[in-house]
Amino acid sequence: MKVEIRFFSEQIAYVIKNKSELRRWIEDVVKSEGQTAGSLNFILCTDDYLYELNYKYLKHKSLTDILTFNYNNESEYISGDIYISFPRIRENAHHYKQKIENELHRVMIHGVLHLIGYNDSTKQEKSQMTEKENFYLQTLKPGAGFAR
Repeated sequence: MKVEIRFFSEQIAYVIKNKSELRRWIEDVVKSEGQTAGSLNFILCTDDYLYELNYKYLKHKSLTDILTFNYNNESEYISGDIYISFPRIRENAHHYKQKIENELHRVMIHGVLHLIGYNDSTKQEKSQMTEKENFYLQTLKPGAGFAR
């Protein structure tokens, strides 16, 4: 299977920039976890768009910053759709005093880690996930991000 890492947007005007750098980074993260990247789609969207998906597929009536659909199907390749609410990213970046692109990268790699098999249901799992996110964020070259 060919590695395909794609970026889309739904109902928002923001676009990812430096896509090739982000693709390399994501592929490197997957490799360093002992896995192989397959087809990964990152979809930036509105709160409403993500809320509808969250309710339709998970029956959750709440806002979230990310929703990950895993299509690995016991394959050797990591594949899935990662929906990201851009308004949640912007709000969280402000709350945590981070650049928007830093928060976006954190959530992107969070979704990839879910596809690899990491969870964040317990305090211990959340701690491990945050540790992994922090480690991998340090490996991303400056300048990769998004443009308005």
